[in-house]
Amino acid sequence: MTDFLLLAFLFLIAGVIAVPIASRLGLGSVLGYLIAGILLSPVLALLHVDVISIQHFAEFGVVMMLFLVGLELEPRLLWDMRARLLGLGGLQVGVTAALVAAAAYAFGQVWQVSVAIGLIFALSSTAIVLQTLNEKGLMKSDGGQASFSVLLFQDIAVIPMLAFLPLLALPGLAGSGAAHGGDSHGAEGDHGATLSLVDGLAGWQTALVTLAAIALVIAAGMYLTRPAFRFIAQAHLREIFIAAALTFVIGIALLMTLVGLSPALGTFLAGVVLANSEYRHELESDIDPFRGLLLGLFFMTVGAGIDFGLLGRETMLILGLTVGVMALKAGVLFALARIFKVRDEQGWLFGMGLAQAGEFGFVLISFAAASSVLPPDIAPRLTLIVTLSMMLTPLLFIAYEKLVLPRFEDAEPREADEITAPSHIIIAGHGRFGSVVNRMLLSAGHETTVLDHNAEMLERLRAFGVRAFYGDATRPDLLHAAGIEQAKVLVIAIDDRHRATEMVRYVTEHHPHVHITARAMDRNHVYELWGAGCRDIIRDTFDSAVRTGRSVYEALGTHAFEAERAARAFVDENQRTLRELAGLYDPDIPNHKNDAYRERAKELLEEQAQQIRARGRGAFHERSERGWTPPSPADVKAAADSQGS
Repeated sequence: MTDFLLLAFLFLIAGVIAVPIASRLGLGSVLGYLIAGILLSPVLALLHVDVISIQHFAEFGVVMMLFLVGLELEPRLLWDMRARLLGLGGLQVGVTAALVAAAAYAFGQVWQVSVAIGLIFALSSTAIVLQTLNEKGLMKSDGGQASFSVLLFQDIAVIPMLAFLPLLALPGLAGSGAAHGGDSHGAEGDHGATLSLVDGLAGWQTALVTLAAIALVIAAGMYLTRPAFRFIAQAHLREIFIAAALTFVIGIALLMTLVGLSPALGTFLAGVVLANSEYRHELESDIDPFRGLLLGLFFMTVGAGIDFGLLGRETMLILGLTVGVMALKAGVLFALARIFKVRDEQGWLFGMGLAQAGEFGFVLISFAAASSVLPPDIAPRLTLIVTLSMMLTPLLFIAYEKLVLPRFEDAEPREADEITAPSHIIIAGHGRFGSVVNRMLLSAGHETTVLDHNAEMLERLRAFGVRAFYGDATRPDLLHAAGIEQAKVLVIAIDDRHRATEMVRYVTEHHPHVHITARAMDRNHVYELWGAGCRDIIRDTFDSAVRTGRSVYEALGTHAFEAERAARAFVDENQRTLRELAGLYDPDIPNHKNDAYRERAKELLEEQAQQIRARGRGAFHERSERGWTPPSPADVKAAADSQGS
């Protein structure tokens, strides 16, 4: 018990100290965990801790992560990914394995060993890449989606790789593989004591059992989980629901292991099946803390598992091979990015993000060594190369942010379109905000000129006859080409708050006749836009939040007329307070530390509440020209009767 508590304390305290420091320095949590593991390594060696056994346990964090990823995907979205999943993923694995195998053969390895090495290094780290993409908000980007497609295919490809590796066994190594299998990365090679439902079965029988297991997972997800979770939820005990969620994930992982499939693949499939379930968000919130802790533990064991003795003896060789493998993989990825039109900075994200070897490489190394495929002196070196490549991955993501992204932000990736027919309404940015504005204007018969720098989205708009032009809307020359001199209205709906503010400042100064309607990200951005000269500012989520509050009024029994009046009163008072506080806002001082701002804000909040409560019906009657009239007594009585019935 003491040993267990000591280990738990060591890993937890190392993570708690190292990760916040690494995140503060901009290194990311993954590199923080890896550094924590390296620092723990001497202590664990003194305590004679079996780091590899802990790593096998922590690898269940990858299983949970794939389950959560599956919850975010609907089957329809997965079907839409089939081209990249099979084409991009299949080519990446096949081409990388072939090139690495050729290189190993050129360095004097026999072809069987060369093929095994190629398969090992064809895989990338699902744990590190997905964790980093999610942390940095890049998962939904084109490069992030391409990376996910490749990682998913790799996880699927592990299954046939495990089936294929024993066919490469070298007769001269027979009898030595089992003895040395554990040296590479754990005891995966000891399959004699492993429970299995397919051992001793013929090939067609194994296939039937495997298909039955997959069908069982799908059927359970579609038909059994809802009534089961509904029954468990009736107990109103959160810990029981968490236990049920863990039981579900562990049970699927166990079933997949028993039939020889990847547990991560099985839980991913279950997550996809449950993507439309009403219990999706509850499952996600219950599983996520365990996923985070186990992944952190996994990364620390990777850092702690580095063989510094071997690295010290063969420093240049190991580092050279590590860099060589990553460079070769990156080259393949960059070439595939061009073929599959993953362009510009997204192609760099794709190529740099997947250049490492992965955690499933440890499994293949151990299995290949135990199956008499890898000689005992090669397996430890391969393990070290896999570990170091994973260690370097967070640094590649930092290089992407610091070196690659600025190049594409400062330069136009392609020539802006020639604007042949400018209109009196210019919309800068056609994302989720600008698209709604554009549709409203088009439906009312107005002609608009849309400017955006998302080329694929603009191609889709043009297919529907929308006048959309590629280019950076903040550039004065593009605004001039769009007809800013004759324009009546400019709608600024771009996502970059700084560039939006600068755009307001430029147009206000050089084209004061143009009415600017600008999107603000938050309250402080309102003040910045106001200071730049804009007087028609729409906060990103303000109106939807006001509508939500109005709906809550109605749900509490307030008549729709009264609810609308209260909502409009709130908006009016809020705009008045914003205009007054804008003069006190100082971008260099946080609002809560700005004494003048803070004190006046407190006074205005109280005044606002009093004004809204004091407003009578007469104040709202002034809006009757908008079609709002008070409910008649008959309407009020009818509404009361219907509620009573």
